[in-house]
Amino acid sequence: MRSVAEAQQEFDSTVTYLNTPTFGLPPRRSWDALQKGLAEWRGGTANPVSYDDPLQRARTAYGQLVGVDPQLVAVGSQVSGFVGLVAQWLPVGGEVLVAEGEFTSLTFPFFALGHRVREVPLERLADEVRPETSLVAVSAVQSSDGRVADLEALRETGVRILLDTTQAIGWLPIDASQYAFTAAGGYKWLLAPRGTAYFTVQPELLDELTPLNANWYAGEEPWSSIYGSPLRLAASARRLDLSPAWHCWLAAAPALELLRDVGNRALYEHSIGLAERFRAETGLKAPAFASAIVSASADDEVPALLEKAGIVASFRAGRLRLGFHLSTTDQDVDHAAAVLRNHVSD
Repeated sequence: MRSVAEAQQEFDSTVTYLNTPTFGLPPRRSWDALQKGLAEWRGGTANPVSYDDPLQRARTAYGQLVGVDPQLVAVGSQVSGFVGLVAQWLPVGGEVLVAEGEFTSLTFPFFALGHRVREVPLERLADEVRPETSLVAVSAVQSSDGRVADLEALRETGVRILLDTTQAIGWLPIDASQYAFTAAGGYKWLLAPRGTAYFTVQPELLDELTPLNANWYAGEEPWSSIYGSPLRLAASARRLDLSPAWHCWLAAAPALELLRDVGNRALYEHSIGLAERFRAETGLKAPAFASAIVSASADDEVPALLEKAGIVASFRAGRLRLGFHLSTTDQDVDHAAAVLRNHVSD
């Protein structure tokens, strides 16, 4: 195990970085692993087979973070590719229930395949489940403003759920085994390069999914399934793997292992504590469910204030969005609050 304070020594931001919902910062161990891999590539000494190890380490650490057997974890490059698998599996005709304003990588695949998609307010999602609802597709945490879905209420409906955990895993404890499917991008709260994504599936549904992107790396023995027939895919969720962007996984594995070693509870308490501290210091109201993402209305002075003060954040859906994660310190929060006080509101 590793404490939050120990883990924070691995980050080297030169600014007050509150933009993890857009792009997480790499810990030093990830940066070093990536630089070593790039040097080997440039020098001609890289061995492609050696990339299997960090990828499998990342798969294992991710499974440990979300409470599922790594055999039920598939890896790829983008969340939308995994959502497409679910959209293809789901018979057209039933209803797909989604939240209004949902991130489109979670909804576009259903629209594109002609599914009947119904959008309702996030807060009413569980109440709007009907007998004809075949699937609920929802982000555990909304990208635009950090609102957290009432996951317990959704599970109690008994409907099958595709849960996008991109803005959740890394700070919000999620038991992926409780959902039919989950998908997560790795480049935000999981602190990896863009080009890493994870998918989990309940074991009874694995055989029902068609490996639309079947490829050599999805084979039972990847390095012996490069040529010829017959089809020989892995028995586990690896059959859904995409051929990996090798260098991304060099950095992903150390980052996930760091998060795992700190632990879900500590990550949650740290991130939520910082977000609540910022809200208290700026007079913002607490949300219905605690969130590590703070969304606020900002006056016209805020962009210039952020730049002058060396604070990196983002604007989404017309509002300022701040994220508080492992790399964030009390000093970061106090600095941001001092700059933004009287310039942000609910």
